[in-house]
Amino acid sequence: MQESHSDYLTMNAANWDARADAHVGEGGYDVEQVDDPDWLSDVVRFDLPRLGDVRGLDGLHLQCHLGTDTLSLARLGARMTGLDLSARSLEHARALAGRAGAEVDYVHADVYSAPDALAGRDFDLVYTGIGALCWLPDIDHWARVVASLLRPGGRLFVRDAHPVLNSVIGMVVRDHHPDRDEQPWITGPGGSTLALELPYWQNDEGLVWRTEQSYSGVATLDSPDSHEWNHGLAETVMAVLGAGLQLELLEEHDSVPWEHLPGVMVEDEAGEWRLADRPERLPASFTLVARKPA
Repeated sequence: MQESHSDYLTMNAANWDARADAHVGEGGYDVEQVDDPDWLSDVVRFDLPRLGDVRGLDGLHLQCHLGTDTLSLARLGARMTGLDLSARSLEHARALAGRAGAEVDYVHADVYSAPDALAGRDFDLVYTGIGALCWLPDIDHWARVVASLLRPGGRLFVRDAHPVLNSVIGMVVRDHHPDRDEQPWITGPGGSTLALELPYWQNDEGLVWRTEQSYSGVATLDSPDSHEWNHGLAETVMAVLGAGLQLELLEEHDSVPWEHLPGVMVEDEAGEWRLADRPERLPASFTLVARKPA
């Protein structure tokens, strides 16, 4: 790897500290609505049909950021703990929980340090929200951490960006492809389409990005650099199985809760974004549910 474990954590923590202030200020996380006792985040509303009843469960939300999803799970009746590597994110999360009158315990730590930071606690539900796994260099290590945090019979619930989505960028087609003679809907010269240009499988190096502006608005970030890794779908599934969990659900979706590919995606009434043209081409996110044997 190009950086040590602590180097990438330092870079990403600074980046998410900067994002936290931007995300609260720009309203991209609907933080102005948390005072409404009936409000749930769009992400958790999407998850509900697969999440099931969480009332009375001890839940842990890994990589919770501002805690809007954590708060939503608490409103559904779970006793929630949120964990994140960004101290600034947790400051905002605690303030939002206080405004909402919700009892949520927030812990400052990176995912791999979670077992020590949580001092041996275990949970009925470990929830990893969308856009989380790409910040972790080792998906097998993540799965082992999750398994250690679950009680016997407890569940892991993940919805995240699909690794295919993380592999594509938008490109303009230059040449006519002969298959278009038989399938005229294939993008022709001058049209925008998708190209597989970024790594699909996990690799040691990952990708270092410099993003000057927050994805939820126009704020300029003081710490714009971040380090990310993609993980193939099979790598994630096999990591979960290798950690001793039993797979209960794996579902792919054609949408994701942000405009990942600007200019070629459209938003629906639920706040999900999918390709405007032939969305069946792209798995944009996935849901995985696994259980620790009782």
